[in-house]
Amino acid sequence: MLDAWLSAWAKTDRDHLSKEITAWLPLHQHLADTAGIVLRLVDEWVSPQVVRRLATDLDTADGVRTIATWLAAVHDVGKISPAFVVQAPPLADAMRGYGLVARPELAQSRDRPRVRHEVVGQLAVREFLADRLGFEFTATAAQLACVVGAHHGVPPESSLQHFVSVQRSLVGDGSWEEARTAALWWATDLVGGPEVLKPYASVRLGRPTQALLASIVIMADWIASNAELFPLREVHTAFEPPVEPDPDLTAARVAHAWDELDMPARWRPRRFDDAGKAFAARFGRAPEDARPIQLAAAEAALAQETPGLVIVEAPMGEGKTEAAFLAAEALAARSGADGCFVALPTRATTDAMFRRVLAWMRTLPGLPSDVSVLLAHGTAALNDDYRGLLRAAHVRGVGEDGDQESGIAHHWLRGRKKGPLAQFVIGTVDQALFGALKSRHVMLRHLGLAGKVVVIDEVHAYDVYMSRYLDRMLHWLGAYATPVLLLSATLPAARRTELIQAYESGRGVSSSDVEDAPGYPVVLASGSPARPVPAARTPKAVTVERMADDLDTLVDTLRNALVDGGCAVVIRNTVGRVQETADRLVAEFGEDEVTITHSRFLACDRAALDTSLLQRFGPPGEGTERPERHVVVASQVVEQSVDVDFDLMITDLAPVDLVLQRMGRLHRHQRERTSRLEQPRCVIVGVEDWAAEPPRAVPGSRSVYGEHALLRAAALLIDRSSITLPTDIPSLVQATYGSDSLGPAGWQDAMRHAEALHTRDVERRRSRAADFLLGEVGRDRDTLDGWIRAGVGDPQDEPRQGSGQVRDGDESIEVLVVQRDRDNGILTPDWVPGGGVQIPRDSPVDNATARTIAACALRLPPAMSRMDPVGDGVIRALERNHFTSFDKQPLLDGRLVLVLDADRTADVCDGPAAFRLTYDLRRGLLHAPLDNAGLGRT
Repeated sequence: MLDAWLSAWAKTDRDHLSKEITAWLPLHQHLADTAGIVLRLVDEWVSPQVVRRLATDLDTADGVRTIATWLAAVHDVGKISPAFVVQAPPLADAMRGYGLVARPELAQSRDRPRVRHEVVGQLAVREFLADRLGFEFTATAAQLACVVGAHHGVPPESSLQHFVSVQRSLVGDGSWEEARTAALWWATDLVGGPEVLKPYASVRLGRPTQALLASIVIMADWIASNAELFPLREVHTAFEPPVEPDPDLTAARVAHAWDELDMPARWRPRRFDDAGKAFAARFGRAPEDARPIQLAAAEAALAQETPGLVIVEAPMGEGKTEAAFLAAEALAARSGADGCFVALPTRATTDAMFRRVLAWMRTLPGLPSDVSVLLAHGTAALNDDYRGLLRAAHVRGVGEDGDQESGIAHHWLRGRKKGPLAQFVIGTVDQALFGALKSRHVMLRHLGLAGKVVVIDEVHAYDVYMSRYLDRMLHWLGAYATPVLLLSATLPAARRTELIQAYESGRGVSSSDVEDAPGYPVVLASGSPARPVPAARTPKAVTVERMADDLDTLVDTLRNALVDGGCAVVIRNTVGRVQETADRLVAEFGEDEVTITHSRFLACDRAALDTSLLQRFGPPGEGTERPERHVVVASQVVEQSVDVDFDLMITDLAPVDLVLQRMGRLHRHQRERTSRLEQPRCVIVGVEDWAAEPPRAVPGSRSVYGEHALLRAAALLIDRSSITLPTDIPSLVQATYGSDSLGPAGWQDAMRHAEALHTRDVERRRSRAADFLLGEVGRDRDTLDGWIRAGVGDPQDEPRQGSGQVRDGDESIEVLVVQRDRDNGILTPDWVPGGGVQIPRDSPVDNATARTIAACALRLPPAMSRMDPVGDGVIRALERNHFTSFDKQPLLDGRLVLVLDADRTADVCDGPAAFRLTYDLRRGLLHAPLDNAGLGRT
């Protein structure tokens, strides 16, 4: 059957108009090309950390090369089947002369689409390994075969395998089986013959190994399927006698493609022994300037017997980011990791971190100039630093000023699926959590994470739903022996234990005991005792007051406190309260002395606000112009990432850990303050009546945080006159999330009721998260079959309707804002940089205009975004704003559009949805219900 299998086809190219086949590629050449690329990947690109992990199951790195090459050489063997070849009738006719007869009518069979070539290949490989080479049919043979079945991103379920196995006319028996066997023998000879494979006949390749092997084969298949790298043959050659595989031709094709692909070089991190000297080299400061938490994190990483999990808990402003960078470098040098994944909670925090990661990277010794970098979130193309890496001037790591720089956005390592394979990835935490989501090609995300050190910041900020995905991802990272760094202001003892158990369960070891109170600040490393350290800053006592939730009282308090000048922040838990408060304060103090910031501004306006806040309230220095008197009214956006400093804080009641996080913005930096503001002071409001039993937070806060957390916060704060930071942080957080009763006897009925509701809500959200949660590692005999059963397809960065994504809660509809002109055309908003530009309705939007439009992203309020008839009506109304030009521009394609009039208003009406929206340049988006949905405009 040699000539028969050599006649099989794998790839075609067709004329766009006639659909006639113009070029083809024999299957044997595609398999040889893929095998050649796999060898290059394993030898030159795959992280040494991943190769080491695979070698734990395959004995040696040579075993990894052998098995990966063989799998690549057989991955498409299922294309030798009638179900596949009938898709190209002329090529099927050419195969007929060699005994491979596929009846033309099979092309119309309703069952043919289900008889997919990867499933046919999986069944053939399993039988060949068991029957011809003596592999265990239900174990090793099944585990290797499932890699073939998974090479299109979804491991087949057993029911589909059974269905395919009985479709003999579509699978092909007799000469078809013989041809597949001939191909499998060829692949076996390619790696040295049966004697090379038989030593692996009874090894156990658990799911982690299968997932990594599948990912490497998928990468190689994608590369080898690129006709620009691996040219097809003229179609007439399909009707000539088959030619045996030519190793020299394949070697030349692979060498040429690899040179053209120009994959980035590996980073080979260098070990350091002196954390202080490393700190000085990386951050340009003296070794003695390193803070205790930074040294402790690096030393814990260096001391770990096996690089594993490191948790850094420290208050705001202690330098956790630099601690993570030092520890990541130390872990990478020991583990073989050749990159780093840094995950943040939001796009804004991710963009802020991106520049810091680039600066750190460029101090790393031995880092290649062409190391690949990815900014991973939905609007990465709007980030100027990242766009700089996309420009031609940076292709070889040369900056615009001619200096050598490190980091390029590699042309192949981009996009939703391939992007996470870049060596340095800075993205929203969703990008990491997608690795725990049942989704197509999830194994590629695993390969992207498994070869790096993974850093996850703000771990305390993730809710119950997200935490389930985080725990499962930690479980898999433990199984891959991937070093992980978790950063947090502080963690409840129970949550800390859950995180450690999740990671160590993947490693297959019992979780080590963790003290409930290991000290603070502290570094915890798996397999090592806790390392408590002193805080770098002198503890500060913050005066705590409680005040009625009354705007008159708020105004009087601010007037008295700021009579001699000073800068205050008022933090509200809802945008509506921000806007209401700001309106009153503007009336009292004037527009020049009040700034408003919250999440309901255009993205570009938010960025400008953040920059302005830093310039006025950031660290003292030449670039800071602090006003004499000012009030910032903000939502929770000031809790994270923005390094701002205020003299006085007034905040709505929130869970205690968030109140403490907010307090971190009080007297954050050393500067002169007026006598009235020398003592840091936090005034807590947002409670209906502090004298009530129990005092209840205002309704908006209860809808955001739930009554249980707010009642416990009230119980802890009701009698406190001061809080010392950071000394009191751990005890307050542990008390908040502990099981002990809080508050006086008169509160207990209400608190028990709130706790019961909270428990039910937690269970509901945990249950919801489980619907699309990837399974655990399982036993060493398990396969990937059915691994992502009932998955979500491809994960979306910004799903319009949430189904199986990694964030919970009401959907937040995001729109792109444009303006209508007098002639019913559309313009970029006239108040933004680059605004007032005409946007074509039909012809493609140029890149510069598209970036301006994309920067005008805006999130609609929850009242318009819920998954109910009102939310559905809002989406229908917005979908009527459809412009063909947007479909032709990747930055804009598929996005919802809100068209504002010249006065920056729009009516959004459809069915039960009836809203008037107004975009106020100072206050952000305002919304109000309309009485009559039949009136207005969309």
